[in-house]
Amino acid sequence: MPLSPSIESILGRLLALTVVGPVAYSQCMATPVIDWTIALNTAKKLVKPGPDISREGAAAVVAELRDCANRAEAYVTQVTGLETPSNTSPVLVVDRQRWIQANLDGFRQVLRPLTAKAADKLSGSNPAMTQIGSRVTGIEVGALLSYLATKVLGQFDPFYPGAEGEPGGRLLLVAPNIVSVERELEINPADFRLWVCLHEETHRVQFAAVPWLRDYMNAQINAIVSTTELDAAALLHMLGDAVARILEALRNNEEISVVDLVQTPAQRAIIDRITAVMSLLEGHADVVMDGVGPDVIPTVEQIRAKFTVRRQGQGFDKVIRKLLGLDAKMRQYRDGAEFCRHVISAVGMDGLNKVWTSPETLPSRAEIRHPAQWLARIHPEPAAA
Repeated sequence: MPLSPSIESILGRLLALTVVGPVAYSQCMATPVIDWTIALNTAKKLVKPGPDISREGAAAVVAELRDCANRAEAYVTQVTGLETPSNTSPVLVVDRQRWIQANLDGFRQVLRPLTAKAADKLSGSNPAMTQIGSRVTGIEVGALLSYLATKVLGQFDPFYPGAEGEPGGRLLLVAPNIVSVERELEINPADFRLWVCLHEETHRVQFAAVPWLRDYMNAQINAIVSTTELDAAALLHMLGDAVARILEALRNNEEISVVDLVQTPAQRAIIDRITAVMSLLEGHADVVMDGVGPDVIPTVEQIRAKFTVRRQGQGFDKVIRKLLGLDAKMRQYRDGAEFCRHVISAVGMDGLNKVWTSPETLPSRAEIRHPAQWLARIHPEPAAA
């Protein structure tokens, strides 16, 4: 079970839906604009209700999550050594429907360049077909969000615009999902809530302490938009190639997702860069949330053991997660955490913090899987020793 869907995972899903899906409805049209109203209504209609809890119980959960988020910042700073400005991003404790609304708002912002590009391409298209494609895509996006809304425990949105003089971004904690998991796993609620907040607070600290990181991620997303094919023939060719790769991967029991439907060669290089930085961010957060130790979270080892099993999923849910790329998300946690632990063991936390110096010091996707390569590039003397 993910703590938060990665940026490239969600973006890939949306690109697949907005670029490839509507081709079946028109052989001459490119990407239609998403009907965001239909997306919202679909998601709210399909999303499952949260666990039973009294009004007083819900208020107590909200209050404790806010307190945990505030406490977590000091622990994250202590473990990582990253310095943040005093004015940090806001914390919002939300239910599933508010999480859906927040993510739709974010997607509209992130995908605005793509939808503008599509609108120009669609200027001479059949209006009726365009409207059909827009509605179908809205339903698809809504269905995707209704599924994810029951899985996500917390999420840091780095692209949310901040007020003047304040950093952008906001931290979302999905209260009903946190309560549902702690009941299912039969773990200490107070410990689990702080543990979840440590992960998400680490993301908030990462973006607050590294000012260029948000611009770097925006640049990668803009690069994906600029390389997106809006020609129907090119899309159909890409679709056929992706279907063949998906069938082969499923036969070989390999991880695959619908994000492969939208990856041109140029986009694959960009996705590799985004995957590398997201693996770093997620692995770093996993190391921090476990690094506070039993003095702060007495049952941290029990939580980690049970949560790791929970992440693996089972049955039909596991199939859906594989197709949506959430299994690849789990690999990000694992690979990123192993990278961070390997580097810390070699050069300490201060040595790991060299990754935050500039985009050039970020690990590549290959270096995430082989930390010795990053150490040889950034810390040649300790690596050689």
